[in-house]
Amino acid sequence: MVSSSIAVRELPLFPLPEVVLFPNRPLPLHIFEFRYRIMMNTILEYADRRFGVLMIDSAQGKIAKVGCCAEIVHYQRFPDDRMKMLTVGQQRFRVLEYVREKPYLVGLVEWIEERPPNQDLKPMGVKVEKLLRDVVHLSAKLTDQKIELPEDLPELPRELSYWIGSNLYGAPLEQQALLEMDDTADRLLREEKILSVTRNNLAARTALKDALKN
Repeated sequence: MVSSSIAVRELPLFPLPEVVLFPNRPLPLHIFEFRYRIMMNTILEYADRRFGVLMIDSAQGKIAKVGCCAEIVHYQRFPDDRMKMLTVGQQRFRVLEYVREKPYLVGLVEWIEERPPNQDLKPMGVKVEKLLRDVVHLSAKLTDQKIELPEDLPELPRELSYWIGSNLYGAPLEQQALLEMDDTADRLLREEKILSVTRNNLAARTALKDALKN
């Protein structure tokens, strides 16, 4: 494999329906298809245990051009050669071209660097985190369930933006749009809008629920 220090390299690619991986976020996988068993067995022979995850838009049948590199941190092999593994997102990449398609997809990719911020993003991160906590609080109240944010919620704005993007379950196209943004401020602004709409919707539903109780 080409050294990860080179800006462009060949990378085995793992397209997944409606799954968007973000940097620093975990992705558990169950590997059972023959071609992907071949891919993972090949990757495990190298010290650089990395491959690219790309979202498949099932409605359009298209594979995204921007994805996130995943590193295998733990795996378990079964007698029938199936594997369960835990991977973690690393750096984002863009597919320049496909090198081959069989037995599995391999692409020539370039790494995507986050644009350096031209402002202090901490106030924006604090605002987005407050909205996130409001959404969690209202969700718990509406569903009568105990819902809590993890204690290790990222504090740095960029990492927080990745965390929020990875937890927008059921909205893969929105997640993909967030992944493709090169600017943390733009990503946080978009997440602020999403969380504001969600909070307002939950607040209205919670008020209605409380009114019906009285």
